[in-house]
Amino acid sequence: MLVTELPILDDILHAHAAALGADHLAYRNHCYRVTNVCFALCTEDRAQLDKIALAAAFHDLGIWTDGTLDYLEPSAQLARERLAGTQHAHWTPEVLEMIVQHHKLSRYSAHAEWLVEPFRRADLIDVSRGLVRFGLPRELVRDVYAQWPSAGFHKRLLTLGAERLRTHPLSPLPMLRL
Repeated sequence: MLVTELPILDDILHAHAAALGADHLAYRNHCYRVTNVCFALCTEDRAQLDKIALAAAFHDLGIWTDGTLDYLEPSAQLARERLAGTQHAHWTPEVLEMIVQHHKLSRYSAHAEWLVEPFRRADLIDVSRGLVRFGLPRELVRDVYAQWPSAGFHKRLLTLGAERLRTHPLSPLPMLRL
């Protein structure tokens, strides 16, 4: 069953609506898709849902708040600031690792009990539009996209990537990690 309301995610995105501008809906839908796919990959442990939603809300946000494709550290900093002094401050190391490693090209194994690897996989499933599924049923990915369509998110990524390649030909994808 899909999770359709995530107040923590919506609160964060609302707070950054001005920075997201016209991309607000596209990014929100991406965050909901990543959260739902990650949740499915984690055997749907509801105790982890807010942590996943929080990481999802911030994971690419630096693209808009800092205007760059070198956005992992700015996104992590936003999450760090949000978590500081809250009842969830103890999530900080894991959430930051989820953000910083979500474009890791190989499997994340440093903390197997953390959500970093399922989150990395969920983002890749979404960015590939379900071409890569890590064993998830095709129907689940289709249902997630039916609930939260791309709304221009993938097109925006291509536009931003093309601009980055034009302006930084020697570093076109600085967010990728080995």
